[in-house]
Amino acid sequence: MSEQRLELLREALPYIQRFKNKTFVIKMSGKATEDHANLLSLAEELALLHQVGIRICVVHGGGKQLTELAERLGVEQTIINGRRVTDDATLEVAKMVFAGKINTEILAALRHRGVEAVGLSGVDGNIVHAERRPPKEIINQETGERERIDFGHVGDVVGINDRLLRVLLDHDYLPVISSLGADSEGRIFNINADTIAAEVAVRLQAEKLILLSDVDGLYLRPQDPSTKLSRLTVEEAEALLRDGIATGGMIPKLQSIIDLLRRGVRSAHIIHGLTRNALLAEVFTDRGTGTMIVA
Repeated sequence: MSEQRLELLREALPYIQRFKNKTFVIKMSGKATEDHANLLSLAEELALLHQVGIRICVVHGGGKQLTELAERLGVEQTIINGRRVTDDATLEVAKMVFAGKINTEILAALRHRGVEAVGLSGVDGNIVHAERRPPKEIINQETGERERIDFGHVGDVVGINDRLLRVLLDHDYLPVISSLGADSEGRIFNINADTIAAEVAVRLQAEKLILLSDVDGLYLRPQDPSTKLSRLTVEEAEALLRDGIATGGMIPKLQSIIDLLRRGVRSAHIIHGLTRNALLAEVFTDRGTGTMIVA
């Protein structure tokens, strides 16, 4: 074993001690789970975190896989301003893909690494209590027209019931939650996975919310690697919004993270879901790999 590797172990020790028995909520995008080799690699990193006593809860979406299966089944998809309209047929496909295919594949990858994971959707144990999103007036970015859009079976989170999650975490299970929820009538909704992950993190008063994204952090100028923000406080993040420095897709991301940290989560991280060891580096090294926003 090289000297460098041993030094890395030493560097990791204070973090291992600090995070033992703390809760991390980790959100996996569809892109992170779609490539089998990448999923196995991520499962290994999750297993390591789990092994050193960190309580892990995974939340996943799978928009890309939903779109692909819908195409194969001939179910037409409508996406407006990056948001999917979930009609009856799309909801059927979403149930298959989220609570079925992707969830089971994540469980199998974790099983391969000896982790006792439990697959859930937000409907299990009433974890995600949701209500139907009302039709909204929006400006369609493609046409520039003002439109009233009914997103169909898309839900907004009303509350999180963490009782089942706590039972599992207290007994060393690793819950894996897909992005469905239901209302008290039992109507099922497709819900944004980032939103579920954020609300679960707040409810569990998590140490960290880690978003495995298709970018490796936040950039002041999207195409310029030298403008990556490695570490921010809530106040600095608010200043970026206030002074108009944050633009485009960065604005809603920052807004939701600021809200999350104000509600008790200790830190939020945006890291690349397709980079080997990005998760371990973010948790166990001083430098990290992505953007960390701290309360």
